[in-house]
Amino acid sequence: MKRIVISTVVCFLANAIFSQDASDILLKVDRNMSSKNRIFESTMIIHGKRNSRTITSKTYSEGSQKSFTEYLSPASDKGTKMLKLEGQLWIYSPSADRTIQISGHLLRQSVMGSDLSYEDMMDDRKLTDIYSAKIVGEEKIGDRTVRLLELTAKVSDVAYYKQKMWIDTERFIPLKQELYAKSGQLLKRTELSDVKNIQGRWFPTTVIYKDMLKDGDGTEFKMTSVKFDQEIPGYIFTKAALKQ
Repeated sequence: MKRIVISTVVCFLANAIFSQDASDILLKVDRNMSSKNRIFESTMIIHGKRNSRTITSKTYSEGSQKSFTEYLSPASDKGTKMLKLEGQLWIYSPSADRTIQISGHLLRQSVMGSDLSYEDMMDDRKLTDIYSAKIVGEEKIGDRTVRLLELTAKVSDVAYYKQKMWIDTERFIPLKQELYAKSGQLLKRTELSDVKNIQGRWFPTTVIYKDMLKDGDGTEFKMTSVKFDQEIPGYIFTKAALKQ
């Protein structure tokens, strides 16, 4: 009986330590991936069934509640703008000279035909705020040692109830993710690479997204310029800025 009790206590303590390690890892990931604000320019290459298309843009973001994106090319998309403000999303179309709000089920639609949804772009909260985590393994990705974490949502308003995340144990950035529905269905995969040290933090500048429910070879998202903790004028995050 005493052996059973001791064994139970040891297992409990081991699980508690393991869980604490997972929380610490996720906290360090947040420190690298989250910021007070950022400004970045990007190239998005959408690999469709028959051909590929390239879209460039510039984005300003502040915390997890404010974001403004202007599309720069191609000509057909130039001048299109998106504003995320306090959980709401507006899109301005220059060809129609019209601003529309995207909400509800429309947030699950594809952005510019890519493998990203509006929902993906909306949720920029820290992982530690919305997921609990546990370590389920250790692997290698290329020459990097990674810890495999399983994340489970602790809030209801998330696009992905569970995630598997392969985290570089030296730089504390994710190198791969699998995103799941509550039913257990795999919805998306991502691969993160081209890791750079930017203003004292490790940051992946290339992400390949693959929506497992649609055809095509995925979407490659490259940040060509990234700056953290910049001075961003307040008017950027207003509906008036959409038509400027």
